[in-house]
Amino acid sequence: MMQLSDRLNRLSPSATLAMSQKSNELKAQGIDVINLSVGEPDFNTPDHIKEAAKKAIDENYSRYSPVPGYPALRNAIVAKLKNENGLEYSAAQISCANGAKQSVCNVIMALVNAGDEVIIPAPFWVSYPEMVKLADGTPVIISAGIEQNFKITPAQLEAAITPKTKALILCSPSNPTGSVYSENELEGLAEVLRKYPQITVIADEIYEHINYIGKHHSLAQIADMKDRTVIVNGVSKAYAMTGWRIGFIAGPEWIVKACNKLQGQYTSGPCSVSQKAAEAAYTGTQAPVEEMRKAFERRRDLIVKLAKEVPGFEVNVPEGAFYLFPKCSYYFGKSDGTHTINNADDLAMYLLEVGHVACVGGTSFGAPECIRMSYATSDENIVEAIRRIKEALSALK
Repeated sequence: MMQLSDRLNRLSPSATLAMSQKSNELKAQGIDVINLSVGEPDFNTPDHIKEAAKKAIDENYSRYSPVPGYPALRNAIVAKLKNENGLEYSAAQISCANGAKQSVCNVIMALVNAGDEVIIPAPFWVSYPEMVKLADGTPVIISAGIEQNFKITPAQLEAAITPKTKALILCSPSNPTGSVYSENELEGLAEVLRKYPQITVIADEIYEHINYIGKHHSLAQIADMKDRTVIVNGVSKAYAMTGWRIGFIAGPEWIVKACNKLQGQYTSGPCSVSQKAAEAAYTGTQAPVEEMRKAFERRRDLIVKLAKEVPGFEVNVPEGAFYLFPKCSYYFGKSDGTHTINNADDLAMYLLEVGHVACVGGTSFGAPECIRMSYATSDENIVEAIRRIKEALSALK
């Protein structure tokens, strides 16, 4: 009998991609769906970056690049980390991959053995636990609810650490909550981590530039943490380059070398033309980054104001990224006669089928009482989406 591997059978399908597909099916039937399920900017890639890609094609950047990426791109990333983050790295401590998603997975696959534990604060991005499972590791989930702004405390971190703990994945600004760890909060976590030198931190900072509280803080900037932190970042969110697929890690050279060895066997270097585009993103004007950030901040203010007017929603104010993560357990157990809402996934499906608004239920983010809404869309769409959501919810008794 033909059988799939246990490894594959352990994986859950991506809920965000599933919701996107379902909304596309309704759109194909001619239904006007407002899509708040997608985690990507709705802006176009800035022109100077596109020009660099065209030039790269004309200059025949069409062959394999080195596995960790072209030296010019890695040097541009070294300069970015120094100028923006005050962090000193060499090009040998940088490895580029096919998106930050592969970068995270590379580090997990390079570090985690069967039975090793990886601490993941919840709510989490859907792929973290699945990647740990892929590496035969054990995800250890720490739940942080809306009452603590979805951020874990040092005491929670310490309670989750065991002799088997190999890594901690920390995402700030966060997908799905938009929460941002302050310098003081990071110092509190670092105080705990200093007692456990065997733990590597994977710091996912892909939303670094979509920040509404001023300065981004990285765990790698905290005393004693740089040599055991792997920063993951990339061009997708800040530069509206999701489809170009360029992410990178910056970290201890022994981990970077391990990721290069791994990547050398299964994808090699990322797209050559995309690398030249990413180089232009890092070395060129940063004005479009700030323009997009301002637009996201305006939309954040709009969706928070409107969502707070939705009966039964508990809403906090996200400090970064472009997601709102309202708690909606008020509606659990309610029904419109046809649909009964047992959890947030039911609610998301109800809002799609009845309200024609696509959100994502919180279960696969480790928060079954919340739904994720992306406000990477126009102000008009945000206003209309919340109007539809209110109307659909009013039918639930």
